[in-house]
Amino acid sequence: MNLKQNVKKILIYNFFFLTFLIFDVNSKTDFFIEAKDLYEKKQYEDSKFLFQRNIVYNPKHAKSYLYLAKIFENEDNEQEQVKNLNTTLLLEPRNEEAMYMMINIELERSNFSKVKELTKDFKQICSSLCEKTNLIDEKLKNIEAEN
Repeated sequence: MNLKQNVKKILIYNFFFLTFLIFDVNSKTDFFIEAKDLYEKKQYEDSKFLFQRNIVYNPKHAKSYLYLAKIFENEDNEQEQVKNLNTTLLLEPRNEEAMYMMINIELERSNFSKVKELTKDFKQICSSLCEKTNLIDEKLKNIEAEN
């Protein structure tokens, strides 16, 4: 009977230890919420660090890449912005905010064929940014009229 009680105690301790460990790991690996709060306070360097840290633990977290793209847009680092937008769209092909940002970059680059391709896809997936399609079409017409 003493052996049964010892085994029972060990199982209970292991259960609580593993439960604590799981919650502790999760609390340390979800940096997105804190990073987003810092981003909204315009503390871009600190939020960039936390978004990157979140990606280390959650490499398929598309929103972290999207926010990094926004930070790199503020830093005028187009190469990193595009890299993070491409990763966002790879992980979440229907992310209309990332697609809209990508369209604007391609418009600046005067890559009209890519803009038309992205706009076609954007029109199919849009749900909250649909009003932006008219702006895109208008910008495209204005650029084509200049040429």
